Amino acid sequence: MKKLFNYIILLFILLAFSCTSSKPAQADTKSAFEEPETIPELTDIQKLDDNKYTCSFDDVVHDFIIDLPDVVENAPLVIMLPGYMMTAESMRFEYGFEKEACKRGYAVVYVTGSVQKGDNIRTGIAWNSGISSQGNKDVQFITALAEYLQNEYGFDASRTFTAGFSNGAFMNHRLAMQAGNTLKACVSVAGKMPALIWDNRNEKNNIGFLQITGQKDELIPKNSDGSARFTKDPAIEDVMDYWAKSNGLGNIQQEKIGNDSVLTKWSDESGHSDAQVWHLVIESGHHSWPVEAINGFSANTLILDFFDSF
Repeated sequence: MKKLFNYIILLFILLAFSCTSSKPAQADTKSAFEEPETIPELTDIQKLDDNKYTCSFDDVVHDFIIDLPDVVENAPLVIMLPGYMMTAESMRFEYGFEKEACKRGYAVVYVTGSVQKGDNIRTGIAWNSGISSQGNKDVQFITALAEYLQNEYGFDASRTFTAGFSNGAFMNHRLAMQAGNTLKACVSVAGKMPALIWDNRNEKNNIGFLQITGQKDELIPKNSDGSARFTKDPAIEDVMDYWAKSNGLGNIQQEKIGNDSVLTKWSDESGHSDAQVWHLVIESGHHSWPVEAINGFSANTLILDFFDSF
């Protein structure tokens, strides 16, 4: 039943996020990339349960779940972004990232997206990753939420991270591009960079990035299988080269982990930058969150190892 549910969700994702790939970008893209004249505030923060809250941002309601380590003061923070049609609760139940993260001293916050304003293609719960030029102010929302949590709990403002799956992973590419002043590093599991974000990319960055890509993931454009030729979104290999070069990282190392999956690491051999860029290609992997039993390694452990490098 769980596999059937996952296949149904994947079908929804393929339909929702491939609809725009064959169409030219809308002429009016400014709304997605220009800084708003006034940034809304996080409001109506209410406690629903022991660790579950709701809040409002720009008249959009979100809920979030907080898991805290034994030592809260100055703890690093990880904000988890679910995929299309997923919620904070379902992501927490499915992946259990907080179990290992809290033991290693991290605070974890799972956040539910929302229906996107002005987007008639994706009508379910999602993040405004830049697939469309319209939608909610999700970059500003995540930034506002991070700053609120830093102030409220005393988390380490210099070690705030985000991680996401699928549409939440697309959103991480956008956050890394546009929220580098707030975030230390971002993680994309089964995510791509939307064309609108690629076309408006920064010349230089100072932010870590980990990409986990299934070798057989049909949603991610790749040069390796020729799928990038059929979409306007950039090939993931080109995206990862961009993240490395824009961070000034020239030292490359490769290793095998799990069941022959290849992990490429870019670093700064001069020592001037503490940024890290990693790309793991999962041998025979599909559009999923890697687990030890299937892939020979745990995505949760790899992500935390990546965050520990900062």
